[in-house]
This record gives sequence, C-alpha cells and structure tokens, in this order.
Amino acid sequence: MSSKGGTALSRRSYRLASDAENPKVTGIVNEKLLSDYLQHVFPASSKQGPASAAYRKTLTFQDLGAHLEKLLAEDNVTEDNQIEGCLGPLTVVLDHSSGFEGLLFVDDDLLGVIGHSNFSSIRATTCVYKGKWVYEVLVSSQGLMQIGWCTLNCRFNQEEGVGDTPDSYAYDGNRVRKWNVTTTNYGKSWAAGDIVSCLIDLDEGTITFCLNGQSLGVAFSNIKTGPGVAYFPAISLSFKESVAFNFGSRPLRYPYFYACYLPLQSPPTTDLTKANRLLGYLKTVLSTSIDTQEEKLVERDSGTWQIQGDPTILVTLAHIFNHFAPLMCKVYLVEDVLMNFLLSILEGGGSVDEHPLIQQLLDLFWLLMEDHEVNECLKQLMMSLLRAYRFSPIIPDLGFQIHYLRLTTAILRHEKSRKYLLSNTWLNNSPLSLLTCIQGKDERDTCEETAEERLRRRAYERGCHRLKKRIEVVEELQVQILRLMLNNKDKGTGEASRYIFLNKFRKFLQENASNRGNPTVLCPPEYMVCFIHRLITAIRSYWDEGKRKSPGSISSEDAYVPPQLFYNGKVDYFDLQRLGGLLSHLKKTLKDDLAAKANIIIDPAEIQASSMDDLDEDEETGAAQRPSGAVAMGGALARPSWLSSPTLGRANRFLSTAAVSLMTPRRPLAPPEKVKVRTLAVEQRTEEDIEGSHGNDGLLLGRPLEEPDQPITEKSLLEILDGVVMMYNLSVHQQLGKMVVVSDDVHEYAVALKDTEEKIARCPSRRLDILEELQKSQKVFAEKLNHLSRRLAWINATIYSKEKMLDVYWLLRVCIRTIEHSDSTGSLFAFMPEFYLNVAMNSYSALKNYFSPSNCMEELPGYEETLTQLAAILAKHFADPRIVGTDIKDSLMQALASYVCYPQSLRAVERIPEEQRMAMMRNLLAPYEQRPWAQTNWILVRLWRGCGFGYRYTRLPHLLKTKPEDANLPSLQKPCPSLLLQRHMAELLSQDKDMAASFLNSVLNQLNWAFSEFIGMIQEIQQAAERPERNFVDTRQLKVCATCFDLSVSLLRVLEMTITLVPEIFLDWTRPSAELLLRRLAQLLNQVLNRVTAERNLFDRVVNLRLPGLESVDHYPILVAVTGILKHLRNHFPTAEISRAASVLLSDPCFQLRSIQYLLGEGDAGATSADQKHFSLHTCKPGPNTYPLTHPTAVRQNVFPSQPTSEDDLCPICYAHSISAIFKPCSHKSCKACINQHLMNNKDCFFCKATITGVDDYTKPASS
Repeated sequence: MSSKGGTALSRRSYRLASDAENPKVTGIVNEKLLSDYLQHVFPASSKQGPASAAYRKTLTFQDLGAHLEKLLAEDNVTEDNQIEGCLGPLTVVLDHSSGFEGLLFVDDDLLGVIGHSNFSSIRATTCVYKGKWVYEVLVSSQGLMQIGWCTLNCRFNQEEGVGDTPDSYAYDGNRVRKWNVTTTNYGKSWAAGDIVSCLIDLDEGTITFCLNGQSLGVAFSNIKTGPGVAYFPAISLSFKESVAFNFGSRPLRYPYFYACYLPLQSPPTTDLTKANRLLGYLKTVLSTSIDTQEEKLVERDSGTWQIQGDPTILVTLAHIFNHFAPLMCKVYLVEDVLMNFLLSILEGGGSVDEHPLIQQLLDLFWLLMEDHEVNECLKQLMMSLLRAYRFSPIIPDLGFQIHYLRLTTAILRHEKSRKYLLSNTWLNNSPLSLLTCIQGKDERDTCEETAEERLRRRAYERGCHRLKKRIEVVEELQVQILRLMLNNKDKGTGEASRYIFLNKFRKFLQENASNRGNPTVLCPPEYMVCFIHRLITAIRSYWDEGKRKSPGSISSEDAYVPPQLFYNGKVDYFDLQRLGGLLSHLKKTLKDDLAAKANIIIDPAEIQASSMDDLDEDEETGAAQRPSGAVAMGGALARPSWLSSPTLGRANRFLSTAAVSLMTPRRPLAPPEKVKVRTLAVEQRTEEDIEGSHGNDGLLLGRPLEEPDQPITEKSLLEILDGVVMMYNLSVHQQLGKMVVVSDDVHEYAVALKDTEEKIARCPSRRLDILEELQKSQKVFAEKLNHLSRRLAWINATIYSKEKMLDVYWLLRVCIRTIEHSDSTGSLFAFMPEFYLNVAMNSYSALKNYFSPSNCMEELPGYEETLTQLAAILAKHFADPRIVGTDIKDSLMQALASYVCYPQSLRAVERIPEEQRMAMMRNLLAPYEQRPWAQTNWILVRLWRGCGFGYRYTRLPHLLKTKPEDANLPSLQKPCPSLLLQRHMAELLSQDKDMAASFLNSVLNQLNWAFSEFIGMIQEIQQAAERPERNFVDTRQLKVCATCFDLSVSLLRVLEMTITLVPEIFLDWTRPSAELLLRRLAQLLNQVLNRVTAERNLFDRVVNLRLPGLESVDHYPILVAVTGILKHLRNHFPTAEISRAASVLLSDPCFQLRSIQYLLGEGDAGATSADQKHFSLHTCKPGPNTYPLTHPTAVRQNVFPSQPTSEDDLCPICYAHSISAIFKPCSHKSCKACINQHLMNNKDCFFCKATITGVDDYTKPASS
C-alpha cells in the first residue's frame, strides 16, 4: 500500500514478531541498540517490581508482543456492568420505540432529535434513582423547548410536555423559565450552539441546570424520591426545533464544573487508559531517532518526524498500531485522545504548512491500519471536529473555532484522507456546509457600553469592526478548506478531489431540492447562507487562476453558464421545473430544433420508452409516498426511494434512457452521423464525462450556433456555479429575508426604550407604583435591545457585509448573462430551469431591500448597466410565450410591477431599446381576459401615478396619521410617472384601433366585475355588523373586499390615463367603437357615483365602521379617480360636439344629479351640520391637481338633449336611448349602443335569433 508523502511500503513486508528461526536478525541496528530502543519506547511499569528486570536485560521484536500485552494488561480495570443508582441499557439513547409522544425525527445514532409536530416529547432509555447524575444537551435551535427529567408515570400530549405534569421538571431557555406544573422565572436565555447541562442530585433531592458550564442555580428542591421513583432524561420541543444529547457516549463538554456528578453512560475507562498509554508510546517513537553510527538514541523534535522506511521504527509502530487502531474506531476515544493530540501539534501557531507531522501521521494511519479502521477513525474525527466547532464557547478572538478549522485544513491537505472524506462523509448530512458557517452567540459582548448614547454608538461600531476582522480570519480558513475540496490536480491516488466534490455536491442539492426529504438530512438555511459565500469565493479564485493560465478564456467577472448545459443531458436538474414545462415534453416537441440548432438527435423509440417509464415511475412514486403508521423514526428509518435513486423524477429518467447524439454541422440534416454520448447518473460520472477529451465537449456538448466559440473556464466549475445558483434559490434568499427582521426589532425596541425613559422623566415622584412598573419595563427593553444589538452585529458581519453584498451582486450578473445567452438560442430557451429567472429577480430584491444602508447598491460596479439588463429581461419575458409555468410568469409580472415603482429602476426600463419598450407596452395593453390582469393593471397605474387628478399622494390622506406596516413596500413609494412609456402607450392605442377597442372593453368589463363584487361584499359585511350577536367578519373576506375596492380604483385610473393620453378613442365617433365605449364608461361612472355618494348609504356605513383590513376603503381614492375622468372628458370636448358628448353621460338612465352635488358638497340646504359630514372635494386637499368643475345644474340645463316623447321611439332593450339601428336581414331595431355591445360576443338577433349580417342607421320617418 502506498501513501502520498511517504515511502511506499506494504503491510506484508514485515511481521509483528521476528522469525523464531532467526532470533538475532534485527535489520540495521544491533541487538543491544534495539533492546535499548524498545526499552526506551516501552518502559517497564513500576508495578512490575523486580520481576521487570528480566525484560530490561534484552528486549527484541520476538518478545515485544508479549511485553506490550503485559504492559497494557496493567490498565485493565474491572468495570461493573451497571453502576448503582442507574437502571437501563449500558448504551444510553433516546427511546424511539415507546418513550415518545407526537411526531419526531430521530438521528441514526438515536441521540439527535427534531420536533415535527406541535409539541413532541421523548425520554431516554435509562433512568436513575439514587446518586448524582448529569447529561448534556447541545441546543441546535433556540426555539421553544423544555429540557429536564421525568418519571415513568408522566403522560404527555401535544399540549403538555416535560415540566407540565407532576414529577417532571424542565428548564425553558426560550422563555427563560422553569416548569413543574406551575412556572416561574429562572436562568438565562439560550441560543443555538449553547450547551445545557441537566444535573440531578437524588441524595439531596435537587435539580440544577447549567448553561455553557455556568450554573443557573438550584431550580427545584425537595423533589420526590424513594422506592418506585426513578427519573429519565426527557425533552419536549416544538415544530422544527432540534437538539443533540450527550449521555456520556462522548466526553462531556464541561466535566470540571460538575466533577462529583456522573454521566448516565459510563466512560470506557480501560480503553481510555490504554489509548493514552499507546499514544505515549507513539509520541516517544516520534521524538526518538536511532543513530546507527554512534549506536545511541537521540532525542529530536517530533514535529519534523517523517516516514523514511526504517524497518526498526516501522515494526515498532506496527506493534503499537496493532493495539491502537481498534481503539480509534470508538467515538469517545477519537474525541478525547486523538483529536486533542492532533490539536496539540498545531498549538505552536503558524500556518498549517509549518506542521507536516499531521500529514506524516495520516500516512502512517493509512499504512498501518486496516481500511475499515482508518475510515471509521477519520469519520469520527471529522464529526468530533464539527461538534467542537459548533458548540465551543465564543471568545473574543474566536480562538477555538480557528483552532478546529486549522486542524480540519491540515487533515484535508492529505490527499487520500481528503478523497475518502469527500466520498463518504462530506456533504452527507451537510457537515461541510455546517463547518463553513459562522454562528455567533448572543450572550457575548461585541462592544463596551458607556453612559452617553454617542459614546455607546461609537463603541458599538468599533466592536462591530473588531468582530468583522476576527470573522474574516475564520472565513479565510473556510475558503482554504473549500479550495482543497476543489483541487483538480490531485490525481495521484485516483479521481481528482473536485470531481468527487462535484458529484457529492449535486447529490447534496438533490436532497435539499425536494420538500419530501427527511429533515434530518437537510441542511439548515442559515448554514446554506455561509456555505454559498465561501463557495463563491473559492470558485472565483480557481476561475481567475484558469484565466491567467489561458488568457483567451473569460474572467470570473464575466462568468455565465452556457445554455447547452440545460438540454444536453449532462447535468442533472432532478425534478426542477423548466421554463417550457416538463423536460420529456420539451424533448418531444423541440427535437427538430435540437437537431437544427444544437446538432443533437433524439431517437423517437427512446422517447416512447421514456414516456412509458414515466408512467411506471409515477405509480411507484405514488405508492412510496403513501403515509406510514410510524410516528417516531430512529435508526431504522428507511431513506425514501427517491432519495437513494441515481436519478430523480421525470427529467432524470428521461435523460437516462434518451439517446443523445452529435452530428457534424457541415453535413446535411437528412443523414446525420450519430456519435453515442454517455448519459450517466451523477455518482457514475468521471472526469472525462465532465471535462471531455479528444473531440468530446463533455458538459458543453451541443453548442448552438448563437453561442460564441470561446473557452469559458474549466467545465467542472461551470457545473458547480450552476449548483450555486440552484442553492441560492433553494433557501439562501429566504434566509436573507428572515435576518432583516432583527434590524426591525432593534429599531422597535429602541423606540420603546426611549419612550419609556421619557415617561420615567415625566412620572410624578409621588406615584412610586407607576415609577416601579416603568423601571421594570425599562429594564426589559434594555436587556432585549442589548441582546438584539449583539445579534445584529453578528448578522451584519457574517451576512450583510460589503463582501457578501458583492457575492450576491456577482450571482445576479451571472444569472443575467446566462439568461441572455440562453435567450439567444430561440426556442431552446424553454429548456432553461426556472430558478435562473427566480434568482435574478430575488438577488436584485435582496440587494435593494436586505443589505444595510451603509452598503449602498448604487456604489456597486456597473450598477446602472446591470439594472438596465435586468429591466430588459423583465420587459421581454413577462409575456414570453416560451415560458409556460404559471408561477414563474406571475413572479416576472410582480417583479416588473415592483421595478416601475422606484425611480432608478424605472429609468432603467426607459433605457432599454425602443423596440423592446414598445413590445413591453403592447403586451401590457393586451386584453385582460384569460390572463392575470391585476399586476398588468398595477404596472400601468404606476406609470400614471403622479399625473392623475389628485393622484400625487404616497399614502391616502385619511391614513397619514397612522404608521405603515412596511414603508419599503412598492405601493408606498413616491409617485414617479414615466412620460416616455405613456407616450408609447398613446402611440399604440391611437395607431391600432382594434387593440384599443379590445383593451378598453376588457378594462370596462373588469371594472364592472370588481365594483359589483365590492358592493356585494360590503352588503354582507354591513349585515353581519348589524346582527345582535355581533358576529366577527372573517378577515379573509375583509381582505378580498379591500382588494376588490383597490382594483376598482386602479381600473378607474387606467381609464383616466387612457382618456388623457388618447381622448379620440372615446370622442372621435368616426371610430366604430367610440360611442359604445363612451356609453359603457358613462354607465359605470354613474353606477360608482350612485353607490358611493348617496347620503347615509351602505358605503358610508361600512367606511364609518373602520374595520381592520378595510383601511384603504374610503371616499377619497375612488371619487377623485371618477372626478379625474370627468375632468379630462370635459377638457377634451370640442365646442361643437360638447352637447352630443355630454348627453351620453347625462342621458344615461343611472345618472343622478345629486351624485354630482354630493361630490361638490352641494347637499340639501336644510340639512344640519351633523348630516353634512360627508366627502366633498371642497373639504379635501388632494394637491395641485385640483380643477373646478362646471356647476352640474348649468350643464344639465344647457346640454341635456330633448327626450323622446313616445315609448315606441325608445330602444326595446335598454329603454334609455332612441332607436338608431336596424338589423339585416330581419329588420328588428334597437339603439346602436345595445347592438354594438351585443355583437362583440354574439351574432344572433335579440328577438328572432336570426344571424345578423349587417346593421344600418335608422332614422324615424317624418309623420305625415
């Protein structure tokens, strides 16, 4: 067996004992020198007394085995199988068979647990009835949990857990209380990463808890003891909370704080003593050399020891490892002996490269230990390092974390060990992502506090700066670890590390991409955030190294993912949705495009086979997903079939069966020359499958003609970059949004604290009771603010720093360039996974909303250009027919709606090419039927807001005195109208008469629906409010009601914009639809006015209720919108046509003069002042866009047309207008408004159902 860094030696080249036939043969050294060396390494124990003289005479390899056995036998200690006072199995674990309540996920080792129901409880398998006992709990989340002790008689449920029943006692660090039926304040608040120690003294009858080794005091005394009473370790935890228990299977973290207490599981004392003795022998070998010339032993620095092939030393080490290797498979010994020994090697400081001894020791491990032994040893060593990193106390210089990371780096520098860990441990259950996280402890101060607020702020800022510098050291070590993982030059012992990492990384993404996964194997999102930043740094460093070696390739600043990765089957996207739908469907419908553009041919027979496989897999998946009866899942938990399958879902099964072939571009398509390309499962791929060779493009198979023929970077980096984008979409963005809440909480508590201090200053000295309560509140607010401020310092340093912002910005630009390249392929754009568009939108949102004001987005390099590129993507693809997914189309529409709410992003939309702007406006003006029109309408409203009548407000006037829930909402931004886009809208509507008619007809239809729904809902709300039983109105109903009102207002504003920009659509009656549109508009305006302006009407009563959720429902927004339409209609009337146009409004059957009088505040002169408290434009100050209206009475007297004198002259359909049209061929009659509206949807006559072939004007003949 060979190992890198040492001499190639085989285990079979020596024996553990020398041949009996050649007792004097010792290799290079003579017998005396060998005996002296062995006596020095294995000194006789003082316990042997005079009998040991025989061993000191001459010690050879023939006698060494027996000598070593005798030395180790002295360490054998008679251990009782069961210590008095403890009952249960010797190995203490969680009782996942009968000792639980609720739904829980238990780790394979039966020591970790995750709550998966409302309030789940579980106890251990061992109980204690006398003596002093302790166990530790590693808190992985800081939510609601109750940790402590319970008896077998305790019965728990989904509402009551440990501490809620008699004879159960618990500590709750989330609410800082202790529980035993009743509850009182106790202890300190815990945080994720803390260690809770639970101590019980059954001799004194007390229970005590410790937090991170510090006693919280006696929690309970005089607990029940005696015959029949025994206490089990137990916990109750809420949904998704998680902990890990240590009953003694590993060394306790803080044993010196409770030395007189025993762990529930006894430590392996005998093995521990043997391991330490053998380690001492090993250290002696490392520090002793044999000078064969001088025939003496020489002491030397063990740090410079190397394997040099000396048979004497190797055979000596073989004897040691013959006993040492089996011990290193036990987690307790690995953590207590081996890990501490390796850490001691690095204690001298300096870089990891200055301590080569660790590399030599690992060579020795692989040489002298069996493969299964070294594999288990390395696995346990890494897991111990992970636990130590996560749960070590935070000191100001992060010394513990740095120490553990340095050892991890040193181990991973060993090539064979690194590859084993990559293949078997890293990214399984997410240890790599956990180790690349920096988790702060809230109780650790980051700054000094002073009396003055200014000094406190400066001290806080200095503390944050120092913290950031310390964290940068940790981050650099974590990046070094990832760079070792991404090394693609270490091919001496097999496949390079990068390709092992890549395949494991894709499996890691697969496990986290599906919501059906076991939560115990999913990576927490807070760790994903740190992982992605370190991975981006490592990728960019390798990318730029490749750029320096190959100047023709692109730099990381211009990085993107080529489009062929999305359709050539080389990269596994699991069951993630594509822009064009299912991959199997795309392969069938776009196979000709694949052949023409990408030179990829798909065998139709294979497509048919894949379709049948899809059907079979759907049946299997449906059966596998049926719920089982198991409630608690422990070591016997079977991994779901979808998780262990080499391929997942329709996409993978298709790629596994489809034949993908490459043909020469210069040859005709008819007789393609097919070259078979292997499409393998992730774990079966090799370097050649990824990087390609000898004409094989690897991951870049099938380059489209539109894609430039330029080297990008190493192909493996492209796939890792693709995974980084996927990882951001899975959970990173969501976690970034959650972290922002801390900043908001800090602000709220700061305001509350300041307000309390002002009240204390104003409190009369005689009211001591009030003063005492205020001081208590002040203390609570100050403690909470202190706690949140420290947490915010950690978050700003690790999540929202300038460097992290640049990482997210780089990811945004990668997505933009990837989308642009994929879009250039035409129909093949449909193969792109949806998450690229999602990440482009979400990363921009994160940069704009989540990062602190000190990290201004405008200062980012190329900010305006990036903004314009993203604007072009949103403008083009929100109505792209190649995108079929409803969710992604809605996301694009919402992103565009948010984009036009802010001046900078709106200017970016105006900077895109005119052709794209016109196409965007044309899509926005498409009819509202058969599509989600609300967001489209909202975009048009935002383009108009600031130009309409009384429409320059940010918030409604009646809400100005209230505090908005979130001032950053797009709807609360200052008006920023776009005159350029308004001009494009006017051009389109004026030039395309058919589009204008269909668009406005759909707007009027939706307005009619929205306002009718609103009126129906407020009727129900009013009826519910008037009932004697005072039933509460459903909040969902209130929300829907407010939404319908807001839609009505926004639709009215779009009509106002249209009338202002293109008045001829309504007023130029040479257009066939102008009269009909104007009559429909008048009808709707009158309906709105009648409903809203009637005194003491339904609308007034509901508005006066001021129900929560209906804050936006008020007279002002809807009436000023109607007024704006009326004003612009009047302003655009030519003098010669004003009578005819005004008559449309005034002759409508729904027109009521009192509505206009109400609007202008001209109510009944005899009404009291109390009765006149209604809305009026005279009492509102909407802004400078206030224009007077002509007095309604004068208008009606001057322009109201003459009324028909006979019912025979009225339209038999509406009875509102004169007959003005006659149908062909049946000669029935009606007004033009009725027949034109009817013919939009139906060609049959109103009366006889004959098909109408034409409509002529009708004029009543003069009477004779």
